[in-house]
Amino acid sequence: MTDAPVLYDLSDGIATITLNRPDAMNSLDVATKVLLRETVQDAADDPAARCVVLTGTGRAFCTGQDLKEHIGLLESGGSDALFTTVDEHYNPIVTALAGMAKPVIAAVNGVAAGAGASLAFACDLRIVADTAGFNLAFANVALSCDTGASYHLPMLVGRAKALELLYFPRTIRADEARELGLATSVVPADQLVDEVAALAARLAAGPTVALGAMRRSVAYASGHSFEEALAFESSKMTLTGSTEDHRAAVAAFVAKEKPVFEGR
Repeated sequence: MTDAPVLYDLSDGIATITLNRPDAMNSLDVATKVLLRETVQDAADDPAARCVVLTGTGRAFCTGQDLKEHIGLLESGGSDALFTTVDEHYNPIVTALAGMAKPVIAAVNGVAAGAGASLAFACDLRIVADTAGFNLAFANVALSCDTGASYHLPMLVGRAKALELLYFPRTIRADEARELGLATSVVPADQLVDEVAALAARLAAGPTVALGAMRRSVAYASGHSFEEALAFESSKMTLTGSTEDHRAAVAAFVAKEKPVFEGR
């Protein structure tokens, strides 16, 4: 396996992005953030990628900011680099992850903390190993939340619970994460790869334009009025109604056959 901090694999329509700093719990130093930003954008832009999976190697999914690098910057007086990283790295990464017009799965193989938890929350589905968990660790280092946590976390658990989890950081184990709505499903750790592969294959074989339009419609509706949401839905119906997948699906329905989607 390559020693690059972020790995990318595209196979059968599934783009798998793997954080690959297991010795550092997949924490995010500058080099990793730059490569992750580029890799997520590549997956978003690639029409051959019809479903995206984000995961990690080793014991962690992602533990957020690399605090060793962070401390070094603090001690060297490099405070500009500390806080420009939000605009230069974290925001572009999560914007591409949350905004791409295709389904995104987080395969949470281990602890997801800080910005790592935020990245998982930006995905559509979180399949969580039974040995994994989440921790909104920001308050422990006297920092505000970032990487979209203020947006996605309340959507998943509600405003009051979101503030509680932010104010009082703790590890939320897999079963509780499922009860709260942070985890879509919890699976035995040794079955995570197979479970995610099956789910990703199902999504990658789906009507990609329609799935992407649904994703964007739900995101749009959360910040707009009912009337605006209806107008946006209408535009996406026009878009999806002109796709080859729609025509093929209608023809298959009439012929009483199962449609085969090409993602266009």
